[in-house]
Amino acid sequence: MSDVKHDSQRMEKIVSLCKRRGFIFQSSEIYGGLNGAWDYGPLGVELKRNLKDYWWRTMVHERDDVVGLDGAILTHRAVLKASGHEDTFSDPMVECPITKKRYRADTIELQSGLVFEFTGARNEEGKSSSESFEVLIPQGKPRESAEKVARQFYEQRGISSPQLAGGAECRRVENSNLYAPETGARLGAPRPFNLMFKTHMGATEDESSIAYLRPETAQSIFVQFKNVLDVSRKKLPFGIAQIGKAFRNEINPRNFTFRSREFEQMEVEYFCRPEQGLELLEYWKEERLKFYENIGIKRDHLYVKAVSDDERAFYSKGTYDIEYAFPFGVQELEGVAYRTDYDLSQHQKASGKPLEYFDEEAKQKFIPHVVEPSAGVDRTVLALICEAYDEDTAPDDKGKQETRIVLRFSPRMAPIKCAIFPLLKNKESLVAKAKEIVRLLRPHMHVFYDETGAIGRRYRRQDEIGTPFGVTVDFDTLGEKGEELRDTVTLRERDSMKQERVKITDLVALLCARIS
Repeated sequence: MSDVKHDSQRMEKIVSLCKRRGFIFQSSEIYGGLNGAWDYGPLGVELKRNLKDYWWRTMVHERDDVVGLDGAILTHRAVLKASGHEDTFSDPMVECPITKKRYRADTIELQSGLVFEFTGARNEEGKSSSESFEVLIPQGKPRESAEKVARQFYEQRGISSPQLAGGAECRRVENSNLYAPETGARLGAPRPFNLMFKTHMGATEDESSIAYLRPETAQSIFVQFKNVLDVSRKKLPFGIAQIGKAFRNEINPRNFTFRSREFEQMEVEYFCRPEQGLELLEYWKEERLKFYENIGIKRDHLYVKAVSDDERAFYSKGTYDIEYAFPFGVQELEGVAYRTDYDLSQHQKASGKPLEYFDEEAKQKFIPHVVEPSAGVDRTVLALICEAYDEDTAPDDKGKQETRIVLRFSPRMAPIKCAIFPLLKNKESLVAKAKEIVRLLRPHMHVFYDETGAIGRRYRRQDEIGTPFGVTVDFDTLGEKGEELRDTVTLRERDSMKQERVKITDLVALLCARIS
């Protein structure tokens, strides 16, 4: 992964396109925006729906061993107490003493440079401070940069004229000391920060009314395991699938929609016998890699990370992270984890209700183990957009080459499948025929009608939002240039820009085949 380059300029173009073309907007933008929350516009919601529908089709409808569930977002406190979330679902946070900005301790990189140590001198009123303060300044920056930060630190405490205590020492920071990326100030000791959104149910706000917005979709599957098992009459191994919202009070949402406070998950809990766990972990890893390739993400842009023993959850016997090379770096799309029987055992113990499985053939009762493929909807949507974004050159209406922005979505993921254009908007017969084609295609796919502007401009607009096919109704369609091409249209393909004449009667079958 060392050869994966960060490309901030490309990311800026993608973020700009998302707003300009109606994929993703900042939530509550007119009020300054709600940090860590995003709204999907007309095209974004279609892309997101296509992703979720295809996931559901491949994970549930095309399998005999998976059924669905849609659990409540509001979660009983006892559920998250039993699962361990209430006591342990926190990130170690560090705080900059100057800006008070908080960072996740595990995201701060150890830095090297000149470390200056200061102590606070006595001020005019005789107030002094023995508190020492360290500032790290990258090599090449003047000492005055450190002094400026130190003055801010001590002025907040009513102390002026800090004194340089330890001189300047050039060293690589190889101990546990962490320094704020923006100010260089030494950060304090990590403190736990709970990531769950707490709320109260009912008229009173006390300990008995506490509930949470769920931090993951998995727990509703575990607590409903027995009910689903009874009504579905499934035998091991089998899975329960769910797509739904989850909420985490991320202290530092970042990288556009990649890390948000409100997000959506696509998740399967696949229950099995204990001896099947490791084998199914490998099976689901390969299945999920195939899925990403089938939605248009190149295999060489995907990475599989085997999570080490000291990094994975204590109850896991094996975890893979499926990662994608975003413009801001290689980051996780999905986790595939072998969670053993931890979750069902915890809920059986805490609730006092049996959550065991009875094997009719072996006459054996046991708590199933589980393998969990859990994908982020929003992260995958972002990966699809990043993967699709491209720039090339194409001739404009006058034959001059110009830069073309194009989203090369897989046709099955594209928000709009086909755009229909009458060659001229003021030719009534062309418009009527084009709208007839819209009515023909609409029951089978999402289409868009556009009659405004030169035909080349219309093509460019559709290329920029990723529409894979364009249909143009021209004078040949009407038979005005001869009967040979009557009731045919020009079908244009987005990526190659090649055009072909196609009979209107063949359009539905042809497009449906190319989309799927």
